[in-house]
Amino acid sequence: MKDARRELMGCEGRLRAGLALPCGLRRPLRRSERFNVAVKNLDKLPEEPSNDVKLKLYALYKQATVGKCNISKPGVFDLVNKAKWDAWNTLGDMPKEKAQDEYAALVDKLGGSAISASSPNATESAQSPSVATGGDLVSSVEDKGFVIRFNRPTKKNSITLEMYDTMVGYLKEATERDDVHYLVLTGTGDFFSSGNDLGNFMNRLKTGLPPDVLAKDAAELVRRYVAAFINFPKPAVALVNGPSIGVSCTVLGLFDFIYASDKAFFHTPFTLLGLNPEGCSSYTFPRAMGVARANRVLMLNEQLSAQEAKSCGFITDVFPHATFHEEAKKRLQQLAKLPPKSLQYSKALVRAPVWADLHKANDQECDRLTERFISEEAMQAVMNFFKDKGKL
Repeated sequence: MKDARRELMGCEGRLRAGLALPCGLRRPLRRSERFNVAVKNLDKLPEEPSNDVKLKLYALYKQATVGKCNISKPGVFDLVNKAKWDAWNTLGDMPKEKAQDEYAALVDKLGGSAISASSPNATESAQSPSVATGGDLVSSVEDKGFVIRFNRPTKKNSITLEMYDTMVGYLKEATERDDVHYLVLTGTGDFFSSGNDLGNFMNRLKTGLPPDVLAKDAAELVRRYVAAFINFPKPAVALVNGPSIGVSCTVLGLFDFIYASDKAFFHTPFTLLGLNPEGCSSYTFPRAMGVARANRVLMLNEQLSAQEAKSCGFITDVFPHATFHEEAKKRLQQLAKLPPKSLQYSKALVRAPVWADLHKANDQECDRLTERFISEEAMQAVMNFFKDKGKL
């Protein structure tokens, strides 16, 4: 009897300390762990939730990970995104902790609790990387890194309008999370990203809004997107697994480390499309690769191979495609071992002298884009693109 009592008391002590329980008792999940388990269980529910419930889950997830709604309200004709925005915005100032609790409770109500109970490794699963709900842009936390992945492989990971705002939200979350020490951006499949989905503007034209209004809105979206990278305070790492085109290439100039597969190439075909440089590339590219090479890349649409990009100082290193992920993982593990505050302060000191210039370049580029988006040159280029989709 005394031995049993001693064992129970020992388990209680370990429970308070957050240690594993050798006596067979399971440590109650912490709030964040319960939330992460619920996120994983969402795709395993016995029945698909109704659209109203999906909207509520979306809103609670965004509130739990990002906080108060921080994206602009979609246009009245953008029905899907407007419904999602309304659901999130309705939560107002609800604390992240409460949103996590309500999200987990709702998933449990839908059948998620039965899934957790049937899994002997529920606690272990909660402590594994927390993968966000699937979509065109997905995130996870792995080895102290906030990993964002372009996730449209059938569309060459082209970037939709919604993905711009999602990225801004992810960067805000990565900034605020104490368990995140650095950022990783990569792509699913063969492409890193082919840049803007050229259907964005054509689809928006169908809303009936004046083209100049649409152009201004689109330029502001790019401005916010790029500004979020300029302001990101933690080390930013790009794992370029394949071709990087357009805005996915230009923002790389704002990253601290860029590792590329030898199958990657870098291309900014702005003048082919009647547009102009963005992503601060008019400022970062000449500084990184020299004015002569930058002019060839930005004005003459010259592609850079991965090895050329390394040779001219644009990227950090190149690895054979077969071992790319293995080599990249080693670099991330090295980064994860370094003191996070020291890294942040070092980045801040490097960024401080050029911070204002970067924002100025972003503003100037986006101001010009407002005009270029609806120029005859750009509209004709887009029409030509849809006549020959294999061009890029």
